[in-house]
Amino acid sequence: MFSRLTSIARKTLFSCTQQQKQPYRYQYPASIISRASTATVLDRFNYSTNAKNKTENQDAMAAPVNTTSRLERLRHLMASSKHNLSVYVVPSEDAHQSEYVAACDERRAFISGFDGSAGCAVVTADKALMFTDGRYFLQARQQMDDNWTLMKSGVGGVPTWQEYIATHLPSGSRVGIDPTLVSVATATDLQTRMGERGVELVALSDNLVDACWNERPVRPTDLVFVHDAKYAGESHADKIRRVRDKAAAAGAQGIVVSALDEVAWLLNLRGSDISFNPVFFAYVVVTNERVSLYIDEQKLDSQVRSHLQGIDILPYSAIFEEMRALAAATTGAPAKLLAGPSVSWALAQALGDKIDVTTPSPLPMLKALKNAAELDGMRNCHVRDGAAMAEFFGWLENELLFNNGHLRLTESDVADKLETLRRAQPLCVGLSFDTISSVGANGAIIHYKPTRGHDALLDINQMFLLDSGGQYRDGTTDVTRTVHFGTPSAWQRECFTRVLKGHIALDRAVFPAGTSGYVLDPLARMPLWEVGLDFRHGTGHGVGSFLCVHEGPQGVSMRKSVLDSGFQHGMTITNEPGYYEDGAFGIRIENTCLVVKTDTPYDYTGGTGYLTFEPVTMVPIQKKLVQAGMLSAEERLWLDRYHAKVWESVSPLLEKDSLGYNWLKRETSPL
Repeated sequence: MFSRLTSIARKTLFSCTQQQKQPYRYQYPASIISRASTATVLDRFNYSTNAKNKTENQDAMAAPVNTTSRLERLRHLMASSKHNLSVYVVPSEDAHQSEYVAACDERRAFISGFDGSAGCAVVTADKALMFTDGRYFLQARQQMDDNWTLMKSGVGGVPTWQEYIATHLPSGSRVGIDPTLVSVATATDLQTRMGERGVELVALSDNLVDACWNERPVRPTDLVFVHDAKYAGESHADKIRRVRDKAAAAGAQGIVVSALDEVAWLLNLRGSDISFNPVFFAYVVVTNERVSLYIDEQKLDSQVRSHLQGIDILPYSAIFEEMRALAAATTGAPAKLLAGPSVSWALAQALGDKIDVTTPSPLPMLKALKNAAELDGMRNCHVRDGAAMAEFFGWLENELLFNNGHLRLTESDVADKLETLRRAQPLCVGLSFDTISSVGANGAIIHYKPTRGHDALLDINQMFLLDSGGQYRDGTTDVTRTVHFGTPSAWQRECFTRVLKGHIALDRAVFPAGTSGYVLDPLARMPLWEVGLDFRHGTGHGVGSFLCVHEGPQGVSMRKSVLDSGFQHGMTITNEPGYYEDGAFGIRIENTCLVVKTDTPYDYTGGTGYLTFEPVTMVPIQKKLVQAGMLSAEERLWLDRYHAKVWESVSPLLEKDSLGYNWLKRETSPL
C-alpha cells in the first residue's frame, strides 16, 4: 500500500573530534560463522554487485539538481505586473499543514532540490535561501546547488525564515505566499511584525511554484478504507459525540477538522495518499446539526459509503466556498467554529470572524490519548515487529560473517530485505517511514535515506544504524538500533554506553501526571552533557495508532512548544537519544513507549497520580557495544530485565534454532 520514495529526509549531526581508542575485541560463536553456505546465501537474497562503496565519503546521495532555470521562471513570475513581489516563500507543508506530503505537494523540494521533511525556501530577486534546522544541515548542503544559501536555523545569529522576512526586508517590500500552505497563526504573527516595518504579506490565489512545475505529479485518488472498530476501540459516531461535547464546552458551535490524521482518526477511516502515512485528502466540519466530509467521491467505495451513513459528502474542492457560506449563515451564540491555530490561513480567511483560531482544537489530544484497544494493539504489533527485526538481524549477521563482511550488500539491499520480512508479519500493510539504513559516516546524517546506486556497502568494520518502522492494522512501530558486526573501538563503545544510559534514565523516570517532555528531556542528555557531548534533535515524539509515525501534541524535547502538552495516561512516546560524529558514525537507541500510570508509596499530587513509561519495542540492544563498567547496578538490571521481556515476548513467534531465534537468544542473554 505504501510505495517507497526515491528520497527522504535525513537526520541531524553533532560534530566533534574523534578520539582514538584501543579497540574492543569480540568473538562470535563458531556456530554462527559455520552456518553460512554459498547456496543458501544466494538463494535467500539477490545481491547488487555493481554499487561502489562510498562509506568513507560524504557524497552518498545523488548529485544536486540544477535549479537555475527553475529559479529564473519563478523570479519572472514574481516580477510580473500581476504579482510585483519582492520575495516569494515556499513552505514545506501542504494545505493541511502535514509534516510529510504527497509528491504533488513537494514544492520546496522541486524548487531547491532539498527534500528533507522540514525547511522553508525564501526567494528574492537575487537570493535563494533555505532555512532548516540542525537535523538537516548536512543533507541540505549535499542536495542543493550553488544557487542556494543554507540558513542554519537554531545556530546563534541565524534567524528563522519568519524572523528574516519580518525584520530583514526594506519598507515597501511585498512578500508573496500561498495562503493554503501557511498556518493562520504564522500568517497573523507575520502580518503584525511586518506591518510595523511597512512590509506587506500577500496571499496569492495561485501557487507560483506550480506554475513553474511542468511535470507536477497528479493528486492521488486511491480508495479510502474502513479502520475496523476492534482496532479503533471506539465507533466514529461516539468520537463525533465527544468532539461535539468538547466544542460546546469551549463555547463553539462546531469544529473544523483539517489535519489529515485527525480526519482519519475521527471517522475511523484510513487511506494511502501520502507515502507511509495512512491518511487521505479531506476536511471534516462538525456542527450541532450535521457532519460534512469534503473529499473526492471517487475515493469512496460502497463499504465506505455505508460506513459514512448520515454524514454529508461534498467535493474536496468545495471547502472554501462552503466555509464562506457557512460563515454567512452562522448566527446566534455560540457563533464561532473551533479550528485551532494550525489551520491554514486560507481556511481562516474563508470563515472570517466566524472562526476561533486561538482556542486549541480538542482533536490532537483526543487522538493522542489511546483507549484500551489501541494500547493493546500497540503492544501486540510491536511484538510481531520484534519478530521481523530478529529474523532480519539473524539473517544480516549470517550474511556478513559468511564472507568476512565482503559480500556486496548495500544499504538499500538490507532495507528492502527488512521490508520484506515486515510485510510477512500478520496485519502489516507497509512501512511507517522510509527506512534509515546507514553505514559508518552516513549514520551521522540523522534522517539519511539510501538511494540505490549512490548508497554504501555494509562493512563489518563500520557502525550500522537502522531506524525503521511498520504500519499494522493494530498499531504503528518505530525502532532504531545501532550495531557493529566487527570490532568497535573503545570510543564508539563509550559513546554508545552514554546514549544507553540516557535512554535508561528517561525510561525509568517516574513523574507527576501533567509533566511535560521539556522537563524530562535533560534526563536523556545528562550522560552526554557531562563530557561535553549532545545531539541536535528531539528525544521523543508521539506515535499514532495505525496513523502517522510522528504524532503530537506530546513530545520530549528542548523546544518550548511541548510545555503546554503534559503527559497523560494513554499517550505514546518514543525514547531516542543519540550521538553523531560527522564523517565517522551515528548512534541512536529508540524504543516506542506507552505512558502509563504507576503506583508510588505516597501521592503528593493530591490524587492526579504518577506516570512512567512502558517500552513496547521488543528488539535487543547490542551488548557488544556496551561498556558494562560504565553502567550502575540499576542500569545493568534494567537492561537484563528488558532483554528478558524481549525474549519472553518474541521467541514464541520464531522457528526454534532458526537464524533469528538463535540471534535473539544470544542477544537477550544477561549482560
